[in-house]
Amino acid sequence: MAKRQATHNRAKRSDGRPKEGLESLSGYMADAAARDFDRLVYERVRLGIMSALAVNSALSFTDLRQLLRTTDGNLSVHARKLEDAGYIACEKSFAGRVPRTEFELTTKGRQALERYLDHMEALIRATRQEQV
Repeated sequence: MAKRQATHNRAKRSDGRPKEGLESLSGYMADAAARDFDRLVYERVRLGIMSALAVNSALSFTDLRQLLRTTDGNLSVHARKLEDAGYIACEKSFAGRVPRTEFELTTKGRQALERYLDHMEALIRATRQEQV
């Protein structure tokens, strides 16, 4: 604990005041992309949707609902937010008389997910460095 406190005391802002909280961790939010933390991706169901679509070319509404163990309404609301942001694409069709909704991750969505993962990796690295 004393070693961690000493590290915090050495971290200074540009005005000379000591940094506090997460900003005192070396490497945390070091670049502009990391400072623009995407709260849209952060939410558990939306992160699950984007992660599942990142490793599958497309998934149906039913597949996503079962995979994420969520309700129709919950999935629908979160998918709509991602679609409105341009992070996922939604295609509706019919298989016979049965409606089918398929989702896929867009290029913009893949980039947003990568930025989010980079941010989290930087936070993990910085936190682990502080504990050493």
